Amino acid sequence: MLRYYLGVDGGGTNCRIRLANEKLETLAEVKNGRSNLQIDGGEPAYKAISAGARDVFEAAGLDFAEAANTYACFGMAGGRMDSARHAFAARPWPFAGVKVYDDIDIAHAGALGGGEGGVVIIGTGSAAMSIVGGTRHQAGGWGFHIGDQMSGAILGRELVRYSIEAEDGLAETSPLTKAVIAALGGNNQAVMTWSFATEMDLKLLSRDGTEGCDDALVGRAPGEFGKLMPLWFDHLERNDPVALKLLDIELGYVDTYVRWFKGHGATVMAIVGGLGQRLFPALQQRYGDFVALPKYEPLHGAVILAQQNFASN
Repeated sequence: MLRYYLGVDGGGTNCRIRLANEKLETLAEVKNGRSNLQIDGGEPAYKAISAGARDVFEAAGLDFAEAANTYACFGMAGGRMDSARHAFAARPWPFAGVKVYDDIDIAHAGALGGGEGGVVIIGTGSAAMSIVGGTRHQAGGWGFHIGDQMSGAILGRELVRYSIEAEDGLAETSPLTKAVIAALGGNNQAVMTWSFATEMDLKLLSRDGTEGCDDALVGRAPGEFGKLMPLWFDHLERNDPVALKLLDIELGYVDTYVRWFKGHGATVMAIVGGLGQRLFPALQQRYGDFVALPKYEPLHGAVILAQQNFASN
C-alpha cells in the first residue's frame, strides 16, 4: 500500500501545505489562510489546514480517501505552548497520524536536513532551537512583548525609539532617523499617533462588553515595526552611524544565542528568516563556519519530520 507524507508550515498570515511520496518528492503544494494556534483557539488554523488538505490532494490528482494512508506533520506559529499543540493534534483529522510542532522545529529539520545542530529564526520574530546528542534545547520565541530579541520587529521598534529620542535632542540624529520620522508622519506627535494606531479607530472591549480595558493596550503589530527593516538596510549600506549602532545591538543579541548554543555543544547554527539571511555575510564574518545557510526550507522540514515520526508505522 502506498503511503504519503503531508507537511504544513502554518504561519500567522497563511499556511503552506505540501504532499509528498515515500521518497519525499513533492506531489503538490497549496496555500491557505492564517494558522496561528493562539488565534481563536486554533479554529482558523483547523479550517485552513482542513480545506488546504483537500486542495493539495486534488492538485496531486489523488482521491482524498488517500488521507487515511497519509502521515502529517504541522509546524505551527503560536505552537510554543505545549497545551496548544496537544489540543490541536487531538482534533478530528483524517490522516493516519498527526504530529504538531512549534514552527521552529520544522525550520530546524529543513535547515539541517533532519540532522543535529542549531537553528535560529531571525525574521519578524525570532527564536532558537538545537538538537545535540538527541536532546532538544529551545530558547526565545516568546513573542514581541517579552521576547523575540533578534527580530526585525524588535529592531524596528528600537529604531523608532531612537529616532524619537533624536528628534527630542536626546540622541544623535542621522539621515536614517530623519527618514524614519518622515515615513511615520513627519514629527514625533505623528509617530506617537502611528504607534497607538489611532487612525485605525480600534477599540478594546472588556469581557462584559463595555468599552475600555485597563490591563490591555492597542498598538502597532510587530510586523508594522518589521516593515522598517528595508529602510534600515538602505542606510546601513551607506554606513549611517545610527544604522551601524543598531547593527551592534542586533549582533549583541545574536552573540547571546551563539554562547547558548556553544554552551550545550552545538557545532553549527543555521540561519533562517529574511532578516537573518540578509545579515548572513555579517554573521559569517563574525562567527565563521559556526553559521550556515539552510539546506531546505521549513515546509520540507515538516515533510522530513512526518517521515521521521511515522516511518515505522
